[in-house]
Amino acid sequence: MKINGTYKLNAAPDVVWKMLMDPTVLEKVTPGVKQLKPLGEDAYNAISEVRIGPVKGTFEGNLSVRDKVTEKSCLLVIDQKSKSGNVVAEIGMQFNALDDGKTEVKYTGEAKMSGMLARMGQRIMSGVVSTLSKQFFQAFENELEKNGA
Repeated sequence: MKINGTYKLNAAPDVVWKMLMDPTVLEKVTPGVKQLKPLGEDAYNAISEVRIGPVKGTFEGNLSVRDKVTEKSCLLVIDQKSKSGNVVAEIGMQFNALDDGKTEVKYTGEAKMSGMLARMGQRIMSGVVSTLSKQFFQAFENELEKNGA
């Protein structure tokens, strides 16, 4: 399943980058994430509780940040497993400075699902991914405001 979108954040790329690279911030703003434990540099064990239609599950696995170009781009690699299915995703993120001091975030990638998640169909899953993306960016925007960005 393809994942892509664009979101405008009310902060400069350096502020956005610094906060996105902070696991404490990521743990707060990522929908469903209950725990994010460092495993090493830019690698984390993630435990999430997500409800997708009739499926509710606890997912556990790894999240890593790769191919970092400070304040410009990175690749998020997610590998989560649950009783209801598994998700492996790679999502590239680009950060573009805008003239008004804001940052445009473009993300694109692909997620592969198995188990009950895959059987639910791409149409349902696309809607879920869209909703989770909006929740993430809204929570991130709120965190930027709290930190005076």
